[in-house]
Amino acid sequence: MSTENTDENCYNFPKDYAATMVHFYRGELGRMMIWRQRFDTTTHWAIIGLTGIVSFAWNHAESSNFLFILANFIVYLLLTIEARRYRFYDAYRARVRMLESHFIFPVVTLSNKRLEGNWRRQMGEDLILPSYKISFLEALSRRFRRNYIWIYMILIGAWAVHALEIRNANSVETFITEFCANQPLPEYVFLSILGLFYVYLGFLYLYGHWKRTALGEFQRRPSSGNWNL
Repeated sequence: MSTENTDENCYNFPKDYAATMVHFYRGELGRMMIWRQRFDTTTHWAIIGLTGIVSFAWNHAESSNFLFILANFIVYLLLTIEARRYRFYDAYRARVRMLESHFIFPVVTLSNKRLEGNWRRQMGEDLILPSYKISFLEALSRRFRRNYIWIYMILIGAWAVHALEIRNANSVETFITEFCANQPLPEYVFLSILGLFYVYLGFLYLYGHWKRTALGEFQRRPSSGNWNL
């Protein structure tokens, strides 16, 4: 049999099988996009909440620092919610990418290049026992590096500028005092807790560079041109 005939027959799936897989792909793609919209919505909540709290704090100097502390807590809470939603999105995206790589790609290219391995078995096992593809910590890191790092930079910047301009801090000692005002803890305890929290955020940012396991995540194209799902 010629190579040309082999290529033409490699994607000749049974009619019912092909129709089922096409509907399955459309269903998984729809679920993936729904979860994508959900965690995008969480980002919008964080931006709107940050804008409202910062605006209110700048107009109420007597309680402003407490509001900035509250903003840090609320933004982190939304980050954890978004990370949970991202894990669902990533699980469905992994299925979509597997179908695109091993089922749709051979049809598009008239080639059996990707029709190998045990991808059907892996897909079947995931349908029976669905599982996350990345850890919660990695999901936190991805969402923080993508969006929330900028939200926290705006938040801490607005807090510092507020202490300098609105509360008229004209020296380092005065700046620290005004930065830590309107909260019950001693200054050194408060600054230590805040510093540890931002060190933790720095760890989240670096963790995304150390561990990359999300299937189908857009990354730099490998030089070899071969990548596996």
